[in-house]
Amino acid sequence: MNIQEYLNRIQYRGSTEPNLQTLSALQAAHMQTVPFENLSVHYKQPIILKEELLYQKIVRQNRGGFCYELNGLFAWLLRELGYRVTRLSAGVAGKDKGFGPDFDHMTLMVHLDEDYLVDVGFGDSFQTPLRFNVREAQSQGGMSYQISAEGEAFVLSEQNNGDESPSMQAQYRFTLHPHELTEYEGMCHYHQTSPESSFTRKRVCSMATPGGRITLSDLRFIITEEGAMTERELGSEEEFSRTLKEYFNIRL
Repeated sequence: MNIQEYLNRIQYRGSTEPNLQTLSALQAAHMQTVPFENLSVHYKQPIILKEELLYQKIVRQNRGGFCYELNGLFAWLLRELGYRVTRLSAGVAGKDKGFGPDFDHMTLMVHLDEDYLVDVGFGDSFQTPLRFNVREAQSQGGMSYQISAEGEAFVLSEQNNGDESPSMQAQYRFTLHPHELTEYEGMCHYHQTSPESSFTRKRVCSMATPGGRITLSDLRFIITEEGAMTERELGSEEEFSRTLKEYFNIRL
């Protein structure tokens, strides 16, 4: 890995000392420059979980990816910078209050003076590390996040502090067992190919901004800024491609 090339990709120019301040800045920079996107699934570009290939796609081709790609590559960067990182398996919360299977999602635990949950691959989510051993709500960016124990597993929940009656909504459930990148290959293949996977149903490209978020969902383009949302329907595939290039710097 060329560390400086990766840091240039995420427009990070701060300290690289392996501490919480650097980790927080790296996570925020990553989420505001590297989109969560599933375009490879829809344009028949196989997603292969090898660090060198993820680096080529995300850093050199200026693309994004979904959780296995984004967190898989970010874990490599953190290790190169001197962090101790563990890949964790998570099941994403469903509408029936249940959770998806093991390896449905990849999240990360970073071990410093204490343990921190870090995730650059779950779309619109927390942008700086969460203290793992704290069970009270942790607020950032108008949202609150809470990690609660559920038997031998843990559940990440969130709530919008701006709602009139805010309530915690489960996001995913994870365990603390460490995993190798290859262990996610089965579910990575499933999410690329199964009609039951949300990733095969529509194209999504979404990225955090300093004041909100920009999202391209098929031909719907959504901008959220300081809590205000604007949405418009794109008129053609050509406009879809132009929007990808203008707002996400992606050229398919």
